[in-house]
Parts: sequence; structure tokens; C-alpha cells
Amino acid sequence: MRLNKFISHHTTYSRREADKLIFNGRVKVNGKIIKEPGFEVQEGDKVSVNNKPVKKSTKYTCIVYNKPRGELVSKKDDRGRKTIYDTLPKKYKHFIPVGRLDFNSEGLLILTDSPKIAHALMNSDLPRVYKLKIKGEITKEMIDAMQNGVEVDSRGAHKESEIKKMKLKPFLSAQIIKNSPKYSTLKVAIVEGKNRELRRFFANFGSEVLDLKRLSYGWVSLNALPCGKSRYFDKREYKLLKEFMKKLKVISGKLKVISEK
Repeated sequence: MRLNKFISHHTTYSRREADKLIFNGRVKVNGKIIKEPGFEVQEGDKVSVNNKPVKKSTKYTCIVYNKPRGELVSKKDDRGRKTIYDTLPKKYKHFIPVGRLDFNSEGLLILTDSPKIAHALMNSDLPRVYKLKIKGEITKEMIDAMQNGVEVDSRGAHKESEIKKMKLKPFLSAQIIKNSPKYSTLKVAIVEGKNRELRRFFANFGSEVLDLKRLSYGWVSLNALPCGKSRYFDKREYKLLKEFMKKLKVISGKLKVISEK
């Protein structure tokens, strides 16, 4: 693992702060000052910051954040737009978001200080439930695509996206709340959560997503958490997370499902 990444994963320092510490000669590996952020830390290496040993953390924390519209899920933005870390308390500045919600989307976002947890949740097929408001009515073609999956083009994608085509799996479920020529609302559950997946899905049928809110991710729900506020996982959520992680084994950055005996 890269030295700057190692420090950010096992301390409260951010990756940028770790870089600064390394450049300033405040970091040692096996007693030797290292000034290269990309230095590879090997198993058994002893890392210290300001002469204090960095201990590998075996504990982890997970929080739920109700992201408002108008915030980026990013550390910073070259256009000066607000990010989630401008709102979240500073103690969460090193937390990793589990997936993304785009600038104009809102709702449940899980963050954790454990890269292993973040990787496992992001690459899982846990259901993600969203409530949407779209322009126009829900057509038979849309319903067929929800049931059978569809390949979409670049409509609805971010203008800088290099992904021109995307195959989307069938939705787990779809509940139509309102269907009218002016606008429609529905609740859907999907398993992939690809970049702007739902916006691209409806754009493929000439419709626009006007509002998008994530309500739940796996067993974690937004419930009554106010917009712009965060909370820790409760006991039940941690228990289910531990059970989930027991079924997974991380091998070379990839996830392998282990059958229960």
C-alpha cells in the first residue's frame, strides 16, 4: 500500500495531510525518513508520524449522511462547488463514501473509515432504493426495460463521462406512485448503482429525472434523519454489517463470496 494511503487509512490524517507530512520529513518507515508519498509499505513495516507509531486499525466506524441537493461527493471541486465534507463534522474528513450521489441528487449516503468495508459495500449487490420524480409519464417501454434490463447510450450521462454505452440489469422492484403526462413519481430498487444509472435509464426513453432521493442501501435506511445531518450506525446495522462481512473474503482487491457451511 502507498505510504500516504497507509497513513490516511490508519490515522485521522487525510491523504493531502499525509502528503504534506511526508514531504516535510515527518514520516519514517523502519526508522528511516521517507519523502515519497508513493513509497510502498510492506507487511511488517513499522511506520511512524512525528515519531509516534502508526497502528493498523482493526476497529471501524460507519455513519449515515442525508446528503442535500447541491453537494458533491468529493473532497474538493475545481469549480468551487460545495462538497459533503464542507457540511460534515471535521472528524469525518477522512471517511470514505460508499458509492456516489450526483450533485443534484439527495438522500442516504454511507461513509466509513474502513477501506475494506467501503469496498465490500460498493461492490455488493445489496438493493439500493430510490424515490424519483420524472418528467412525463411512465410508459410500457420503460416498464419492460425495468423488468428485463436494457442497454443505454450516453443520454443522461455526465458530459465528461467516457462511458458511451452501459448495460443495466433489471430492477429488483418498481412501485408507481403517480403516473401522468406532466410528471410521474415512483419508487425503485436496483442492485448496481452505476454512475448516473437512473438518470441514464430514463433519458434513454426521452424522459428527465427531476428529483432523485436514495432511501436505503441494503439494510440501512434513511428514516427520519433530517437533510444535511448524519448519524452513527445503530447496533442492529453494525450486527448485520458484521454478518455481511463474514460472508466475504477480500482477495487482491476483489471480492469472493464464501459459502456458509
